[in-house]
Amino acid sequence: MLVIDDERSIRMLCRINLAASGMEVLEAEDGTNGIELARKERPDLILLDVMMPGIDGWEVARRLARDEETSDIPIVFLTARVGLEDRQLGEQVGGVGYVVKPFDPVEIGRVIESVLTRLERGEREQLRREMTHGPEERT
Repeated sequence: MLVIDDERSIRMLCRINLAASGMEVLEAEDGTNGIELARKERPDLILLDVMMPGIDGWEVARRLARDEETSDIPIVFLTARVGLEDRQLGEQVGGVGYVVKPFDPVEIGRVIESVLTRLERGEREQLRREMTHGPEERT
């Protein structure tokens, strides 16, 4: 698990709560370092802030998607941007989830575990659609 966020306090909250869920957590304070760490470590999932100085989260996602070494790493966006346009952009750049700030740090582990479980079941496209269309009924 890689958390890319320019706010130290957000990275710390994520690290503590994801580690409590049994996940190994790497951190990057900006997009450039996040891309390098993703290429080097190949995390199971990236929790990615959108609004960062320099390279924003949208561009980080685009660059990771274009690189065959990182294109299959799932991305969950972590952002204060709540508009439908932002969710649609997240879906377009390949995100599989969208967590809105402020978020419940205690729940972040459960949310990420759920995404990882669904990815293992082959539900990547359904997760992507749910970013903008909401969950569909499952039978």
